[in-house]
Amino acid sequence: MLQMPRFCPGWTILAVPAEADKSGMDLPARSIAIHHTGRHNSPMRDFHFPGRSPAIGGEGMAATSMPAATLAALDVLKSGGNAMDAAIAAVAVLSVIEPQATGIGGDCFCLYAPASGGVHALNGSGRSPAALTLEALEKQGIAMLAPTSAHAVTIPGSVAAWEALLTRFGTKGLDTLLQPAIALAEQGMRVHARVALDWSRNEDKLRNTGAYSFLPDGHAPSMGDLFRQPALAETLRVIARQGARGFYEGAIAADMVATLQAKGGLHTEEDFAAGLTAPEFVTPIHRAWKNYEVWQCPPNGSGLLVLMMLGILEGFEHPPEGPLSALRLHRHAEAARMVYRDRDAFLADPAQVAVPLERLLSDSYLTALRGLIDDQKATTTLPAAGETLLPRHRDTVYLSVVDRYGNACSLINSLFNDFGSGILAGQSGVLLQNRGLGFRLERGHPNCVGPRKRPMHTIIPGMLMKDGQAVMPYGVMGGHFQPMGQTLFLTNMLEFGMDVQQALDCPRLFPFRGKLEIERGIPVEARTALTALGHDLEEIEFPHGGGQGIWIDRQRGVLLGGSDPRKDGLAMGY
Repeated sequence: MLQMPRFCPGWTILAVPAEADKSGMDLPARSIAIHHTGRHNSPMRDFHFPGRSPAIGGEGMAATSMPAATLAALDVLKSGGNAMDAAIAAVAVLSVIEPQATGIGGDCFCLYAPASGGVHALNGSGRSPAALTLEALEKQGIAMLAPTSAHAVTIPGSVAAWEALLTRFGTKGLDTLLQPAIALAEQGMRVHARVALDWSRNEDKLRNTGAYSFLPDGHAPSMGDLFRQPALAETLRVIARQGARGFYEGAIAADMVATLQAKGGLHTEEDFAAGLTAPEFVTPIHRAWKNYEVWQCPPNGSGLLVLMMLGILEGFEHPPEGPLSALRLHRHAEAARMVYRDRDAFLADPAQVAVPLERLLSDSYLTALRGLIDDQKATTTLPAAGETLLPRHRDTVYLSVVDRYGNACSLINSLFNDFGSGILAGQSGVLLQNRGLGFRLERGHPNCVGPRKRPMHTIIPGMLMKDGQAVMPYGVMGGHFQPMGQTLFLTNMLEFGMDVQQALDCPRLFPFRGKLEIERGIPVEARTALTALGHDLEEIEFPHGGGQGIWIDRQRGVLLGGSDPRKDGLAMGY
């Protein structure tokens, strides 16, 4: 039977001294309770300090990045729906109330572990238009895709993916599950704090792309403001009545095509019609790790990197100084640099090119990569391609749901950049993603742009399994930070003994553009040691990603959930 991992004895609270922020104001001293000696059901944090305990439930649980989405999922579970039904209701709500992060104009990946056992994977990423070729871009003098270019918009995969998932695993239809999202779009949503922050940072983008309906009174809404999307509400009604076909064919598709063509896009209504059947159930990939199995979607998603990083890191002895020690953080950053380099060399649409999965996941190859990591100094000779290709500030939503039957859903839905391309199909209210930025404009490269092709994708749901049953659906958002985030999260729990909420709370870092980007919570002692190892540290303004997870303790019949404090959401069970 499964149990929560126990804390390892001996770790103490790591205190982070007060320090000045960029405005010159002192930040309060803060502490991070990393370990507590005792049983796994004893108190898991120091209640003197800010933080949250894991959510607890016995019948069902949802963990999402917005409270309204979590509540929508729980309503579905309580009404007799299963984990897939609840996940689709929740992600539809998120597509309304987190418009900077996700929407029906985006893409979707899902891992589903039914109570009967096994893991199913769905690739709901869209393809490029049939006319989009490297030659077509070269004729226009385009050497690099801009984030707001119509050429960066691939056919949205989300709506067709939701329908495909419900058809195979759900008990309810889109007609029922879209109703909470429709109500929020029509009646209005209250803008939450993190959403308001992200929105305010993108005013110029929305203004430049002409998405004026997202700038009421000429500006981004403030926290607490009511924001309505009547056009999107009507589009959701059409999908509820007609299914995904109502999105990919007819007036809604025509509106999206006309909008894209007006901005120079090569999209046609035939491209959108083909998107109706684009989602594919694919064979997931996995790796044995610490008496569990970690499951991921295969390429064109980048879940492969999670398995590679875990394979590299598992060969090291446990760092005695703990999870926020320089040694632990150094090894993680070095492993990330190597696997992101390989991502940019090999990851592409497997329907059009061969991706050497077996080689990249082989123990011999991962052992060789581990041998390149020097505990005494940072690597300076690896190419920086994996740190520079994609623009910053990609946004996404991730959610986990577990139902009373033991089904577990891990689902992620994204527009890529904040507000995607910024291109809004005005009549239908659909904001379109810019996943085409994942392509390379390099002739002969496996991930070179091409017709009806899926780009390299960053969004990756995760599933932890043992003995054929789900232990934890989990995920960490944040663009190409996601493999780094997932491996930090998993090792926080299963190597350093944190509970699911602590593992999400713990400070993060990421190698990016030659810098080692650190959150403010990284201790001063670790910063000093990392600098001495040769890392060029940069404290970032906005934190890395966000995540959710639900631990399934089958021995006690309890669900333990966590939701990332870097977002506005929560985990809740009953």
